[in-house]
Amino acid sequence: MPEIRKTSLFNIATILEKMNIGEKQHVAELGCGNFGFFVFPLARLVGKQGKVYAVDILKPTLEEITRESKKENLTQVYTVWSNLEIFKATKIENSSLDNALLINILHQSEKKIEILREAIRLLKRGGKLLIVEWKSTDIPLGPKPERRVNVDSLKTAIPKIGLTIKEEFEAGPYHYGLILTKL
Repeated sequence: MPEIRKTSLFNIATILEKMNIGEKQHVAELGCGNFGFFVFPLARLVGKQGKVYAVDILKPTLEEITRESKKENLTQVYTVWSNLEIFKATKIENSSLDNALLINILHQSEKKIEILREAIRLLKRGGKLLIVEWKSTDIPLGPKPERRVNVDSLKTAIPKIGLTIKEEFEAGPYHYGLILTKL
């Protein structure tokens, strides 16, 4: 696996290894944020014949990802402006993704189920969705406890929306991770 930078919050390489992402796959980081912590490692994993969609609602974020992609000659990175809370708003074809990632996104919204529905719409049958969120335990970082997404509540909702849990794991000292599969 190519060298991937480690943040103090979680080990990106370890998380991506769990997803088993390979050449030629189509992947999206939904709510990618400015730095492309996952976008750029994903681009290297899928190679020039794959596609990585960097999706965000903030246009300056997408402009930064575009600049960095050009600088690094990562032509497999495509930026997509979208409001993930609106079903079918993301301009990516239905059932076209092998994998999708929601990293520290759900706690930012009151419309968590809508975001999940949009992610599911984009995934192929058997495609994987990675969710990484802040733990609900007493930790010194992160959003207020009432904003955090309780892993047990999420696990209860998952089967009702067409997903199955493939793996639950520690995504770092402050985060949990879930790998889900679209039925």
